Amino acid sequence: MADLALVFHWRPADMAAMPVGELMAWRERARKRYAPSKHDD
Repeated sequence: MADLALVFHWRPADMAAMPVGELMAWRERARKRYAPSKHDD
């Protein structure tokens, strides 16, 4: 959740109701946005 807060400026309350699978998907998007690699699509 800290990754999402840092990259997307979301508060914990914004993420509290999200299921784990959705949080994981958003975390991957945050990773790609914050530290893209040449192998990311």
